[in-house]
Amino acid sequence: MKPVVLLVGRLPDVMANVIGDLEDLPIQWLGAHNRDEVIEQLELEPNIRSVVMGAGLDDHVRGELVGVIAARRPDLCIHLKDRLSGPAGMAPFARRIVESEMLHWKRLDSA
Repeated sequence: MKPVVLLVGRLPDVMANVIGDLEDLPIQWLGAHNRDEVIEQLELEPNIRSVVMGAGLDDHVRGELVGVIAARRPDLCIHLKDRLSGPAGMAPFARRIVESEMLHWKRLDSA
């Protein structure tokens, strides 16, 4: 079974492009664009291993989502993307995070 990563972002087309750019990675990607969708994904998919959040969301919204995710799934790492790199920086950011975490997941799974 592939590890599951939740991508959270404001723009659905950016999220779709990011998932397309990262389809070479052995990851099942889920997407969410707001609080309700984040809650739904967390409730429906217990195998989420990590969350990557884009920078297009307002700071208040990002903060609220961190609280929602941490309250429901304290086992998850939540990664927030910088704003400077813009939408084009989301795929490289998510790739760096996931490639790094895959090493950690392999160690946990083999222990």
